[in-house]
Amino acid sequence: MVKQRSQLNVLLLQIRDDEVTCLEELNEFVRFSGLAACQFNVLNTFATPEFEPTCIEGYDALFIGGSSDASVTQPADYPFVEDSKRLVLYCLKENIPVFASCFGFQVAVEALGGQVILDKENMEMGTYRLTLTEAAATDRLFHDVPREFWAVSGHKERAVSLPQEAILLASSERCPYHAFKIVDKPFYGFQFHPEVDPADLTARITRYQARYLDSADKLTEILQDLQDTAIANQLIRKFVDRIILPSSPCSPNPIPCSPR
Repeated sequence: MVKQRSQLNVLLLQIRDDEVTCLEELNEFVRFSGLAACQFNVLNTFATPEFEPTCIEGYDALFIGGSSDASVTQPADYPFVEDSKRLVLYCLKENIPVFASCFGFQVAVEALGGQVILDKENMEMGTYRLTLTEAAATDRLFHDVPREFWAVSGHKERAVSLPQEAILLASSERCPYHAFKIVDKPFYGFQFHPEVDPADLTARITRYQARYLDSADKLTEILQDLQDTAIANQLIRKFVDRIILPSSPCSPNPIPCSPR
């Protein structure tokens, strides 16, 4: 018997060291997934930097968010990067659905054999027009998404190569690798932020202006040019309905995550 939406349990891996942003991100995933807050359990890597990949056991899916506080290119400075990679690989091996956004996308790329680099020249911060590949037309998640749509994107690191088993689904003018799936697996990565809409972005970059931007004028410029991202935001609910639910038979309740 397949679970109902109300029976799903999701583990959200958070890579943030700011309580306000942590709560915002959780609320964003709750809002756009159509699930209840009680269906999410959070594992914050700054609070628990070491964890076993088996912490996902009993959950129906893994969601991974973004990070303003860490980089996958600096694993020596952020010890949880390697455990995050192991968690991703475990989910792939066990066919556990994965929805990996921004930092999560980059962790997945590195874990599966691709490469991420620092590229400040092509930094994205705002809303960007994304273009789907031909492969998206027959993809379970993307098949009814318009060929071009707007999404929130904020990053100064990007993939320069994807894993061999990855299928590219979307790109932007500045960033050639924006979304991918793994062949025959319930596994999707998004360099953009399907969980963030223009209002969410406005609150975040206004609060983090000194960290993200060179000047108040740049903030004003970004905020004046924000586009509607409803199509991108719908991807999370579609992921629940099309990817998680069909692969979630009734199973025991999840085991609370604990440090390694």
